[in-house]
Amino acid sequence: MKAHRSEKSSPSGFSTEDSHGRAGALIRYRPVIVLALCYLLFGAVLRVVLWANFGSSQGIPLSRLPLLLAGGSVNDVVQSLYLFAPLALYLFLIGDTWYRSRSNRALLTAATFLTLFGLLFVCIAEYYFFEEFDARFNVVAVDYLIFPAEVIGDLWTEYPIVKLSAGAALLAGLLTPLLMRAMQPSLNTNSRLSSRMVPFAAYGVLLGTAIAWYPTSALSWSANRIENELVQNGDSSFFRALTKSEIDYHAYYPTEDSARNLQMLGTRLSADGGKPVDLDQGRLDRDYPARPAGLGRLNVVVIASESFGAEFSRLYGSERDLTPNFDRLAQQGAWFSHAYATGTRTVRGLEAITASFPPIPTVSILRRPGSENISNWGSVMRDLGYSTSFLYGGYGHFDNMNHFFGSNGFQVLDRQNLSSPPRFENIWGVSDEDLFDMALEHFDRRSISGSPFFAIVMTTSNHKPYTFREGVPGVPAEGGGRKAGVRYADFALGYFMEQAAHHDWFDDTLFVVVADHGARVYGKADIPLRSYEIPLMLYSPKHVEPKRIDTLTSQIDIAPTVLGLLGLSYRAPFFGQDVLNTPEQDRIALFSHNHDIAIYRDGRLSLFALQSKPVTFLYDRNANSYTRTGHDTELENLGIAYFQSAYELFQRRAY
Repeated sequence: MKAHRSEKSSPSGFSTEDSHGRAGALIRYRPVIVLALCYLLFGAVLRVVLWANFGSSQGIPLSRLPLLLAGGSVNDVVQSLYLFAPLALYLFLIGDTWYRSRSNRALLTAATFLTLFGLLFVCIAEYYFFEEFDARFNVVAVDYLIFPAEVIGDLWTEYPIVKLSAGAALLAGLLTPLLMRAMQPSLNTNSRLSSRMVPFAAYGVLLGTAIAWYPTSALSWSANRIENELVQNGDSSFFRALTKSEIDYHAYYPTEDSARNLQMLGTRLSADGGKPVDLDQGRLDRDYPARPAGLGRLNVVVIASESFGAEFSRLYGSERDLTPNFDRLAQQGAWFSHAYATGTRTVRGLEAITASFPPIPTVSILRRPGSENISNWGSVMRDLGYSTSFLYGGYGHFDNMNHFFGSNGFQVLDRQNLSSPPRFENIWGVSDEDLFDMALEHFDRRSISGSPFFAIVMTTSNHKPYTFREGVPGVPAEGGGRKAGVRYADFALGYFMEQAAHHDWFDDTLFVVVADHGARVYGKADIPLRSYEIPLMLYSPKHVEPKRIDTLTSQIDIAPTVLGLLGLSYRAPFFGQDVLNTPEQDRIALFSHNHDIAIYRDGRLSLFALQSKPVTFLYDRNANSYTRTGHDTELENLGIAYFQSAYELFQRRAY
């Protein structure tokens, strides 16, 4: 009888002896296995969708898809170890009585539904993020979460959040009963804590191995950036960006002797006439002599135009006539045909323009502790007798702009300082027209003092959700997308210049019009240079003769170039050069994209990726093509000198 009872089957189909042995212990972890398999399936489907919509157009053939899916699955398996570790721990610790109870079944059902909903919603979010940035979740996603008001408002306006959420909830609701049925044996099986220890320990060993030796970025093998992005796991790329948003440069990038770096930069940068004065003190300050032929103490107004990429201007080769005002004004002043942004975010553009500072990885100095009272264009202008101000169409708390500019001596005005109701507004800010009206009033007040003024005006309207007022030619109030945004930004620029011409200070003002960055990053290269090309012009009808400048120019060159044009004597540690007084050959530009940084010179681009050796590419600008050449030691060492020196000077508060 005893033998007969020992072979009696339990409701799950396993014998009582098995239920207390290895089989029962393994079956207890079936919920982890079921949800992990679901996670892998979602990841594979998402990769296929991303490849079909974005990968195939970026040179990834169908024949690469199986390899891409295989590598991606490995990354997903590793990430699943992290994601489902809490569930595995719960299944290990909980006793049989509670585990088989109705309360636990309800809890597991609810947890399964919420997990499925979360995974599906993240897949949808990843699709739209990839559509915008050609990348998995990265430092941009991290930055946006820090400012949820603007981002959530933008998403709510731009995307059908309610419908997408309802769709994810519906699909999760349909899948939950199926998954619970697959988990049912686990709920009907007994197991001892000691027997559950072995599979849980094995899980822990796998997780520990992954933590120690396998970052989920490991399977990235292609020279095509988009293919590497598709192989990645979006969850892990987000957490990697979160943990490395402010990293120690020396731990992840190549370095050289600090004194040697400064000597190299001092010699190189002095080509524009700025003489190094204290390299032996570990600083990069340079004395710039007065230029008798300069324009003198003109007012300077810098218009940093949101996402105003060169690709939209006919002057830069566009077939569309989206920027007639910029194109007309640029040809009446000095326009730069070969200019680049340093990065892909507004804070990168403001960092380069304001401080003439390289884009050190991975966070702009606007967002870093210690950015108060640094050397910048505004401090130079105040020493020269100028008043300085920063005007922004949104709320200046975003991206820490108010704090950065306010703690560096600028008077700060944002949408809260409007004197009248705006023509229109959205989550990102008021209309550019309203911003320019505020600027005109502010400049009128500044001019009364008799001293010159310097101002940076940051626009917002060329940004999702692309909503505008009625009555702007070629710009629908809604639904016009990026094309409408560019048209409106150019319309508002024309409006500002037309209105400014009626003010007394106009004739004594130099206007600088430049983009903060291009419209978006696109292309299979790690640093797709065409995405970084931006319009740049200097406009002052009574002082600047029409001229085209083909010299390679970076945003970090704008401050020293304008100061050189004015001919004013000053001291500053700027990393940029006066382009108008520097030999055209051997010019450089610096770039950042997430954790990657790069230096470009004479058709060669040296890339510094996170924890990787530098590699150099030949870049054909006309064909927009890259050829890997291996190494260019001289250029790579120069890149090290720029980025390492910038990081160290900032960290030591020596900038």
